[in-house]
Amino acid sequence: MATTKKKKKKRSKGVQVRLKGLMGRVALVEKQMIRTDLPVYKSGDTVRVHARIKEGEKERIQIFEGTVIARSNRGASRSFVVRKISHGVGVERIFLETSPKIAKLEVVQEGRVRRAKLYYLRDLEGKAARVEREIEAHAAAPKA
Repeated sequence: MATTKKKKKKRSKGVQVRLKGLMGRVALVEKQMIRTDLPVYKSGDTVRVHARIKEGEKERIQIFEGTVIARSNRGASRSFVVRKISHGVGVERIFLETSPKIAKLEVVQEGRVRRAKLYYLRDLEGKAARVEREIEAHAAAPKA
């Protein structure tokens, strides 16, 4: 019997293959839309979102501060969900990362969580709904 050699699959390592046709055009447009001015944040972080609100002729900035409970990373349609408790009622708001309505995003506090989607926080109340926060080592160390 004759032995046959298995062909190795060619894999590109770090080389971007340019897509042809419609998908290539969509990828080029999405690449231009992605914002680089936003800080690095993740689920569980407490963020302060400065959103532009238009009221009649005037435009003002409204701050929405809460915990990031979910992120969706799909190219130019990246979004994140921020939840806060306002007057005893849970309020969630979905923001698009690429939207010009977001003036600024600040990370107030880093949270330490072990999952990507924190939908379980919807059912919790009071102290149980708090996210464990990331404490810096140098702040906790006693001074000599």
